Amino acid sequence: MIGRLRGRVDYKAQDHFLLDVNGVGYLVFCSERTLAEITTDGEFTTIYTDLLVREDLMQLFGFVSQIEKEWYRLLMSVQGVGAKASLAILSALGEDGVSRAIALGDWTSIKSAKGIGPKTAQRVAVSYTHLPSPRDKRQYRIPWCGGKKNMGGGGGGGGGGG
Repeated sequence: MIGRLRGRVDYKAQDHFLLDVNGVGYLVFCSERTLAEITTDGEFTTIYTDLLVREDLMQLFGFVSQIEKEWYRLLMSVQGVGAKASLAILSALGEDGVSRAIALGDWTSIKSAKGIGPKTAQRVAVSYTHLPSPRDKRQYRIPWCGGKKNMGGGGGGGGGGG
């Protein structure tokens, strides 16, 4: 797995950029918000990455923060949400907006993302209302960070949206 890259941006396109790391060019797909933060002025850029491997495809996705990367991975675990849909939601709402929409069950905000219909938005909005946001991962050990959920109270197994 490629977890982080540091290099210079050769060019930016609508949904990706080319990062030159010691002469090797990595094509990195990202949200519109991440793309807006990436500079092409020759300075070094550090990007957190997630490598998606499928039978016929390998794609590298980039994020300016670990929190954005965790939201991407969490959104992808919802039925009907793939890599592009996850990036679309992050592009539309940002990491704080996604956190807020899920906390409030606000599926109409999620539906504002390109390509996200009402059913998918509703699934996203209710799937993780019982979990803390990735921003709270220092306080809680949560499943997508390789730990156990420790949110106080007892019980807690199974159930939950999805």
